[in-house]
Amino acid sequence: MAPDTGGHGDPTRMRAAPARGLSRRASFLLVQLGTHRHRRFAERLAPLDLHPRHFGMLSQLAENEGQSQQALSSALGIHRSAVVALVDDLEHRGLAERRRDPADRRAYTLYVSPVGRELLAELDRAADEDEAELLTALDVSERSKLISLLQRVAESQGLTAGVHPNLKPGEGDDHTTHGKPRHARTRRTSR
Repeated sequence: MAPDTGGHGDPTRMRAAPARGLSRRASFLLVQLGTHRHRRFAERLAPLDLHPRHFGMLSQLAENEGQSQQALSSALGIHRSAVVALVDDLEHRGLAERRRDPADRRAYTLYVSPVGRELLAELDRAADEDEAELLTALDVSERSKLISLLQRVAESQGLTAGVHPNLKPGEGDDHTTHGKPRHARTRRTSR
């Protein structure tokens, strides 16, 4: 049988077909969907000059207010310098605060600022919308079952619940340049 050349007669212009067998592999589907949704969520946050890791760290801070950077680093299982870099960025944007620890004046505790709390509520709504868009093909019962199964798989892999493996600052996937915001809007103000 002759190769499909797309009607052009030139075998160098053959159409490539996707490897459909991959769509029967759970690991491939999880990566495909995760990458797709990560990009979509990053697009939602880009007008705010934020990246999904900002949402992740704000969420972690809100759940663990009053913790030291070191305690948060241990709880999240990420290097202390990664926590410092993310908190520095959030503090620079007016979204988080470091306060002296009254029990140890050498240490600081971490808090979400009032502006950060307002933004986090907005980001939670965006995440809810994003998840609804992702799971639109499933009914409520199927969504609940899928989440339960995914939680079980994540736990079996030794992953820390609620901690994204890409919470650490990386190169080329955020909306800042060398720690400096790329857009003029870097600090949110109260309305």
